[in-house]
Amino acid sequence: MVGGAHAHTKKVTSWTILDVISWHHMIKKYLPLFWLVTGLYGCSAGNLTPGATLLAGMQQYQGDMQSLGGSPSRWPERQQAAGTLKTVVLATLGGSREFYRMVDLDLRKTEFAIAMHQTTLRADRLQEMKDELVKMNDEVVALKPIVRAQIATIPIQGDAQQRVEGAATRGLLTLSLDAFSASDARSVEAPATKVDQYVVTDLGSFSTVRAPDGQTFRCTVFNVPEEGGWIKCDPVVR
Repeated sequence: MVGGAHAHTKKVTSWTILDVISWHHMIKKYLPLFWLVTGLYGCSAGNLTPGATLLAGMQQYQGDMQSLGGSPSRWPERQQAAGTLKTVVLATLGGSREFYRMVDLDLRKTEFAIAMHQTTLRADRLQEMKDELVKMNDEVVALKPIVRAQIATIPIQGDAQQRVEGAATRGLLTLSLDAFSASDARSVEAPATKVDQYVVTDLGSFSTVRAPDGQTFRCTVFNVPEEGGWIKCDPVVR
């Protein structure tokens, strides 16, 4: 079983020479942003945290892809959005081949979808692209448990307030990952997940955290472009 799991992981995380070339190009282009983001590990940066910075980066990417979607001519901006997210992943998780691959797949899926809707394709080519989309969706699904385990290493510690905000961060990261490049439609119910004894619910513009003692907190994610993100949770008056 262990050998099989290892082989499967190796299969979905392998890089081609094009991946390596693309990676080095991205590092060169986004290195200034990388040093800005890594500042949250060094000198005083207020409430900036790696987890919230990654969460803000994912939210920014998903928002950019929605606003940039549908137009073939805006592919350079979509590539830039993907490169920026990869840089944030590098700065906050120390790098993740699985996450990078997931971003590449999402970008490719987006370009496929645009081409299928905006251009006239031969029937055989259209079917090829549909089959390829199924394969890409399957690979994204296979990568998510690996990335989820990496996100789970983000610590929750400190005083009670920090534990609430840490739980909110990890929970929202999990929910954001679940929604990332998902092929199925989002449920009408607000997505929720449990982090230790805390229940985290994503309500869109804000989220809530219910602590073990029953106290509920309203949480908001803040993002400073090219600097980082933080999350602030305030108790809801009963």
